[in-house]
Amino acid sequence: MLPPLELIARLGLAALLGGAIGFERERLSWAAGLRTHMLVCVGSCLFMIVSAYGFMGVLEHDHVSLDPSRVAAQVVSGIGFLGAGSILLRGEIVRGLTTAASLWTVAAVGLAAGGGLYLAAVSATIIILIILAGIKPLERRYFSARQKREVMISAERGRLTLHVLEKEIGPITSRINTFIVQQQKEAPNMDDVLISFARMSESDFHTLLDKLQSIPGVQKLDAKGLSARRTY
Repeated sequence: MLPPLELIARLGLAALLGGAIGFERERLSWAAGLRTHMLVCVGSCLFMIVSAYGFMGVLEHDHVSLDPSRVAAQVVSGIGFLGAGSILLRGEIVRGLTTAASLWTVAAVGLAAGGGLYLAAVSATIIILIILAGIKPLERRYFSARQKREVMISAERGRLTLHVLEKEIGPITSRINTFIVQQQKEAPNMDDVLISFARMSESDFHTLLDKLQSIPGVQKLDAKGLSARRTY
């Protein structure tokens, strides 16, 4: 059996490393945050310790052999239900996959800490934090910005509302970031409606523009975020 201080050190390290990853998720207000990640990491660590050292007395009997990796393998598959609970489907947008992946990897960190692989546990934690916190700004800058689409619509007064959009274009309304309606000064019976969409490919945006053009009362569209500016 492990010495008491070694056992406590492994559990404490697992709590610390899981908390570091969970803090990054907590900062973004995800349901699986600081405490969830700490619990997963400590629980995985304890599973590993029990698997490796909890049956030492049984091994004293003849013809008995145990595989300490079997419990660890069950942790890897069993942690999936927590990850599934952190995934949300909003319209056509799936959110929470990164948090689910972080829960899965933090379980591996706990197993490493429980197995005494301190360098592997700490190194993996640092790499995970770099992926979660360091790469996100680059992802937002180089990918999300390219998938942001914007359209200025000239429509008859009161004919284009969020309710109308939801009816005409369906779940895609969940991708709307901005919806601004302003009355035209030169034509009081007309509205200028600015709509921006997030995470939308150019082909999907072209299809959306065709749907918007067919809405009753829409007279003109000026689309941005395409390889070539498009005006109807």
